[in-house]
Amino acid sequence: MSPLLDTDPPLSTLDPDATRWQVVLRRDASADGTFYYSVRTTGVYCRPSCPSRLARRENVAFHASREAAERAGFRPCKRCRPDEPTGNRRHAEAIAAACRLIEAAEEPPALAELAEAVGLSPFHFHRVFKTVTGVTPRAYAAALRTRRVRDGLATSATVTEAIYDAGFNASSRFYEQSAGMLGMTPGTFRRGGTDTEIRFAVGQCSLGAVLVAATDKGVCAIQLGDDPDQLVHDLQDRFPKAILEGRDIAFKRMVAQVVGFVEAPRQGLDLPLDVRGTAFQQRVWQALRQIPSGQTASYAEIAARIGAPSAVRAVAGACAANPAALAIPCHRVVRTDGSLSGYRWGVERKRVLLQREGAR
Repeated sequence: MSPLLDTDPPLSTLDPDATRWQVVLRRDASADGTFYYSVRTTGVYCRPSCPSRLARRENVAFHASREAAERAGFRPCKRCRPDEPTGNRRHAEAIAAACRLIEAAEEPPALAELAEAVGLSPFHFHRVFKTVTGVTPRAYAAALRTRRVRDGLATSATVTEAIYDAGFNASSRFYEQSAGMLGMTPGTFRRGGTDTEIRFAVGQCSLGAVLVAATDKGVCAIQLGDDPDQLVHDLQDRFPKAILEGRDIAFKRMVAQVVGFVEAPRQGLDLPLDVRGTAFQQRVWQALRQIPSGQTASYAEIAARIGAPSAVRAVAGACAANPAALAIPCHRVVRTDGSLSGYRWGVERKRVLLQREGAR
């Protein structure tokens, strides 16, 4: 965001220092990090948003970096701490540290314990965690456990071993939650979804064929393509041991709802989902569902929102692994320069969807 107001003249017509002084007068936090100012009478340098009492203009000088201010002999202000990360960056680092604590713990740490570890109050930590990641600490820990259980059931010798390896100290606690975590019993999951019923139907829209599939928990797949038969084969490959039911007339109404969204996306698409992925993928998918119709976000922005600013490539991978087109709107993620990147169901489909949503 520019530190200038919409009513300010462009920089080319103003003395840069005069412009910076106006920013300081407004204590504009959006300019933090773009420059610093020092006060001759106190010997300190500050961020533009420093809440301290304003100095007289003749005692103020401006610096392009904090290093430049320190080379000029000024020390950091103890009020705004310009030598430390900005608030947003501090929050992202704190939440990233909390995520690492959750991931390393055998039992999900208590909220107060996590908050104390990163230096925040429990209330503030809970609010910041949800803002940064899109989920609560409890939901994040639950998604992590789900991944551990799924991985463990595939590799452990017994269900009991997988349960304890995932951090449950009693099998009864796991079985109370297993249906919500796996969408089926642990034994059924180990057998590759044997006897799990998945209803599906295929429809046609202006973007080609669309397949919608759901368990009794919610939609597990929405696929777009040119060949309806290929979409069905892909579903069979993904759930090789499930019972696929494609003759449910009532279920076709859900397909009609999805087709209606394709043709008029501004009407929204709110469907119960039963999509499974790693804890990281779940965080990304949750962030994608928070992008409003008509807007876009870059991969870097999504990475920052989930508290993993360096994980841009991993965010792109989570978008590519999205099993539910449209319901999880990965088509709203673009490159940093606004150009369209790859889309699992074809870049041209992505372009059309964004145009219909009115996205710039």
